[in-house]
Amino acid sequence: MTDANEHLDKIMQELRRGTITIGALSQLSEPQYGYSLVTRLYEKGIHVEPGTLYPLLRRLEKQGLLDSTWDTNESRPRKYYVLSKTGKEVFDLLVIEWKNIAASMDQIIENKRGEENGND
Repeated sequence: MTDANEHLDKIMQELRRGTITIGALSQLSEPQYGYSLVTRLYEKGIHVEPGTLYPLLRRLEKQGLLDSTWDTNESRPRKYYVLSKTGKEVFDLLVIEWKNIAASMDQIIENKRGEENGND
């Protein structure tokens, strides 16, 4: 692996950490248990390990962004998570922030490309 690829891997790992929270919140307008959320995110192109997601769900619940209930009707009990009222508000605000960041980054990248092509 080249130095550039090693650096890219580390940076991408940092970037993924920040996006997993938004990705998880985006899928919790209806109740999901951990593994169903892992599967749902994977289907949408967000790869997250259960060992990463479960602590995140517990942290978001502790912060008051998620509500949870246990379903004990099946042979294996499952804890379902759903956005709390505060979680919905925070998610809506995060989406606005995300879009602002993405727009700023798009502008920075395009300006840099223009400079590289002699169009400053």
